[in-house]
Amino acid sequence: MDNTQRFSNRVDNYVKYRPGYPRDVLHFLSEIKGFNAHWTVADIGSGTGISTSLFLDNGNTVYAVEPNAPMRGKAEELLGSRAGFISIDGTAENTTLQPASIDLIIAGQAFHWFNPLPTKKEFTRILRPGGAIALMWNERQKSSDFEKAYEDLLQTYGTDYKNVNHSNITEKEIAAFFQPDPVQPPPVQSSPFQPSPFQPPSFHLKVADNRQTFDWERLKGRLLSSSYIPLEPADTYNKMIRDLKNIFETYQQNGFVYFDYQTKVYIA
Repeated sequence: MDNTQRFSNRVDNYVKYRPGYPRDVLHFLSEIKGFNAHWTVADIGSGTGISTSLFLDNGNTVYAVEPNAPMRGKAEELLGSRAGFISIDGTAENTTLQPASIDLIIAGQAFHWFNPLPTKKEFTRILRPGGAIALMWNERQKSSDFEKAYEDLLQTYGTDYKNVNHSNITEKEIAAFFQPDPVQPPPVQSSPFQPSPFQPPSFHLKVADNRQTFDWERLKGRLLSSSYIPLEPADTYNKMIRDLKNIFETYQQNGFVYFDYQTKVYIA
């Protein structure tokens, strides 16, 4: 499937049931890069505007770049009246933004869908000197019995879950993305102790806790928001929903279950 079209038939569930991002993200960026409300932000793969909202609430101007028309349309419906919101029909590889126009590039739950080499070239083109990039994921934990059972269900019914899981992106690959392109080395320094000017700057990894609470209907909607999960009238749909209901009934407490996340933010 064309990655830009994967969520076209899941927009409503995506809006209602996907987790937001904690304000800790803003604090991390301020601490590391001096980020503030005056920075211009490009949210690449902005989807329905979940990550965009965090920065609009902070007072930033945000270019929300999203190739999927239904998701982009939902973001425009929800955020179109907000000051600072600018919707862009574009991709990570071709944002259509002006050169050196962006102070901060963010990608929330999206980087694993990008083509790294042309994306790196495009990010370099639109980012102002001294700007920053933040790649963010809400990483669902698998510690509780409920979380383990839910993960087993995804492994059973997810059509291409193993292939598109964002955890397939390693920190080594993220470091390679952030590494500057090679340049010609300078003349050999006279001192063997002279530090190399070509060491790539390491990224900063910051982590915050995040949680979602679900009743039965919300848990079902959360499952169906995932692009790798079959929808009606797929043959496996009804059995999958029965299995999910059994998991919920087994582990619910007072009618609720919980997803714990680690919100991971890679900043460079």
